[in-house]
Amino acid sequence: MASYAQNDFEADVDVDGAVDLVVGALESTDYSEDQLAQSYYTQQLQQQQQQELASIAPEVRSLIVYLHQAILNQNTDAIQGCISHFYRLTEKFQFPEAEIVAPLVNDDQNFLTIYRELYFRNIYAKGQPTLEQRFRSYDNYCDLFNFILNSDGPVNLDLPNQYCDSIVDEFVWQFSSFAQYRARLSKKSEEDITILRENPQIWSCYSVLNVLYSLIQKSRINEQLAAIKKGENPNDVAGEYGVLPLYRQLGYCSLIGLLRVHTLLGDFTLALKMLDNVDIKKSPFARVPNCHFQTYYYQGFAYMMLHRYADAIESFIHILVFISRTKQYHNRSAQYEQVNKKADQVHALLAICVALCPTRLDENTHSALREKFGEQLARMSRGGPEALPIFEELFTFAAPKFINPVPPADPENVAEPLQHHQKIFMEGVKGQMWAATLRSYMKLYTTMKLEKLAAFLEIDEEELRSQLLVYKQNSRQFRRTEGALLNGEVVSTSELDFSLEGDIIHIAEAKTGRRYGDWFMRNATKYLQINEGLAKKH
Repeated sequence: MASYAQNDFEADVDVDGAVDLVVGALESTDYSEDQLAQSYYTQQLQQQQQQELASIAPEVRSLIVYLHQAILNQNTDAIQGCISHFYRLTEKFQFPEAEIVAPLVNDDQNFLTIYRELYFRNIYAKGQPTLEQRFRSYDNYCDLFNFILNSDGPVNLDLPNQYCDSIVDEFVWQFSSFAQYRARLSKKSEEDITILRENPQIWSCYSVLNVLYSLIQKSRINEQLAAIKKGENPNDVAGEYGVLPLYRQLGYCSLIGLLRVHTLLGDFTLALKMLDNVDIKKSPFARVPNCHFQTYYYQGFAYMMLHRYADAIESFIHILVFISRTKQYHNRSAQYEQVNKKADQVHALLAICVALCPTRLDENTHSALREKFGEQLARMSRGGPEALPIFEELFTFAAPKFINPVPPADPENVAEPLQHHQKIFMEGVKGQMWAATLRSYMKLYTTMKLEKLAAFLEIDEEELRSQLLVYKQNSRQFRRTEGALLNGEVVSTSELDFSLEGDIIHIAEAKTGRRYGDWFMRNATKYLQINEGLAKKH
């Protein structure tokens, strides 16, 4: 039967003619070998993408679809819930590239830009990103901000406060991370160094500042905040962009972002200038732990570098009290965990400022400070040359990671910005190392001769006069009373005041009364706790 079929096929079909027909059909098309290869490659790529799409975990797939729908519906609560769930899932699953998930969201490019922002953020959080990933993340931020700022009119997008804050926060953090990465040329290959030098615009200082200032200008956030201070309607000055929550929120977060960037660049006066119209205590972002912390941390640090220690102490105490009071409400927040880890840095900065400007602290803050840095605080407060290494150690531990505004020209001679700012700060500290010793002697007298104090200190009278002038100058600081952060008046921050008439020192002590109310409330609370404990036992 098989033989018959073969014979019948050979009889009925002209094999040579069939070959000619096939060849003719191929010749009649205009497909080149390159086009056929490209078509084959496209098919292979599609098959690979389908396989990768099928390999996505069901939980990840569901989250992406739900987040996309929440953004389309402008449901900010659902968006924030998805983002919180995203962080939890990244601990268990590897999220795919945006191109792979595109079919799940109908190739919505605006959503994919937001997804990439989360995707690269996760890469940064999990370890050291590659140079290519740093470049791609920067390009994606350019796409995101171009969409928001340069579309034809305001974009139809609404995002929750916390996510707006995290976008700007991550943008500034990746800029800082890249600046530090770029500065370490000696550890890089020649290829990487060449790529960095050929692409100076990637994560450039100008481009980052341009984005932040553009968001502020587009939202007219400064005009809105100024109107609120005057008791006026902010919508009257907001414009078509600023009336929308997205632009208003990003504009506000950009003010905080510029506070950070200018501090990292070492311009502390301009950093504080960014908050001229900001009242963080009345802002909706006061409920966003990271934003609240960043504001007061960088505000306090800028004050410290400007030698306004009393204002710095007030800022640091505020954020420590905030962390303590909100711990029970934000104990499940990923941002709060990050903030809580930085509380030790704030305590270190507070210890530095209290050593330079002795201040009475509330009992809880003082107890926490003694617990964490009690020994260092005592050694710094005593003054003298042996205290200088402690100041340097705590400054290095607690200061932000300063950056250079431009790429280094010589990989063998890269200036370390942290050391530069530490050196400037320590020059001011060295001038105050006699302060503690002077206070300890002058507390014992109301009047004393210059010669007598010089003998106690074992220095000559002329040097003592210089030290007294330095002490007097440092005890008078510019302190904020109201209004903008840079405003204020000169006040005495020392518990001792003195005047020098000829060779006689006249000393007056400004005593601060004990806070009996705090003492009473603290001990009443302890009494109630003891009573409750005893009642439970019985």
